[in-house]
Amino acid sequence: MTAPFDLAPLLAPNNPAPAVKWNGFPKYNFIGGHNDAKHVPVDALIEAATTVLKREGATLATYGLNSGPQGYRPLREFLAKKLNGHAGVDCTADEILMISGSTQALDLINGLLVSKGDTVLIEQETYGSAINRLVRLGVNVVGIPLDEEGMRLDVVKEKLAELKKQGITPKYIYTIPTVQNPTGGIMGEERRAELIALARQYGVMIFEDECYSDLIWSGKRPPSLYAMAKGEGVIHIGSFSKSIAPALRVGYIVAKWEVLSRIIALKLDAGTGALEQMVLAEFCNKHFHDHVPKLNKVLHAKLQVLREALAEQFGTAAEFGDPAGGIYLWIKLPEQVDTVKLAQAALAAGVSINPGPEWSSNKAYAKNRMRLCFANPDPETIREGVAVLAEVCRKEFGVPLRSANIDKG
Repeated sequence: MTAPFDLAPLLAPNNPAPAVKWNGFPKYNFIGGHNDAKHVPVDALIEAATTVLKREGATLATYGLNSGPQGYRPLREFLAKKLNGHAGVDCTADEILMISGSTQALDLINGLLVSKGDTVLIEQETYGSAINRLVRLGVNVVGIPLDEEGMRLDVVKEKLAELKKQGITPKYIYTIPTVQNPTGGIMGEERRAELIALARQYGVMIFEDECYSDLIWSGKRPPSLYAMAKGEGVIHIGSFSKSIAPALRVGYIVAKWEVLSRIIALKLDAGTGALEQMVLAEFCNKHFHDHVPKLNKVLHAKLQVLREALAEQFGTAAEFGDPAGGIYLWIKLPEQVDTVKLAQAALAAGVSINPGPEWSSNKAYAKNRMRLCFANPDPETIREGVAVLAEVCRKEFGVPLRSANIDKG
């Protein structure tokens, strides 16, 4: 009998732990960036797919759909118009690169700018995948604490000055200024202007992630950092994952050509999914501006259900805000709660949550915090899931002191 091949000696250093086999979603799923299944515009996407394939299906015979390596031109043209009206971005289709979800942007921009030992400034609480990528690359991650508007600029200024004394120029400042992940905060226009001025003063690039910026309940937002800086010293990324469907895996990068041309040279995947781009372009030109407000109405209602359920089940033991948009709620529990341990116990009871340390560069600060995604479960499932979570938390940590069900009994 042949002995199993020993892979271990061949593994590159710093590999993550092996993936666990997927056995389906838990009954109460509050993790990931999933969206509302009932409001994926399936019929309109079917119509768009049929129309565009009949018209241009033959172009699938060539890489790039006769649009070149930057992606399907009609989709880039839609984005140029949409970004101008939505975020004040003045760009052309030639300053947009279509990518396979915004996570590919992280890899491309890191590939362009950072090496082992470099320094990057990020929001202390931020997208977990952004943190993980930087740690694996051996980058010095400097987390900036947040307030209700996002990155605290007094700390940014202090850190930049300290680093300059050490002869260090950070490679970029990574920020999610419009519906921050996980807090849901929106950076005001005045603070945006101050951040741009600071970055220019110290010669640091700004990496602006706007993956959630379509999901604002009021529809009103400040201009993007890219717009305010007129594209100078800023790379802007976005996605259709949250506004249309995450499984489509279509995102984009906006940058001045001298920057974008270098990013294109690093994108060696032979092109982002062509059919997805074609269908999105056909759909978005007809339906995007009607679809997003309808989705936001549904998401906002679900957020309120989650907030009410948490208040009922946890009482004052759970502290949280009322985000102006997005699909997440960032929650603080009492100090004795370890949300990593809570997540493990909750999963055994059929509830999945994102423990705070996964979304923070300050693991101790985030130990008793958690992120819940409210977009996918229906309202009744949200209520049931929060009740189960509260009971698990009470058994594991004595928080809340008594469950809502016991109090009612």
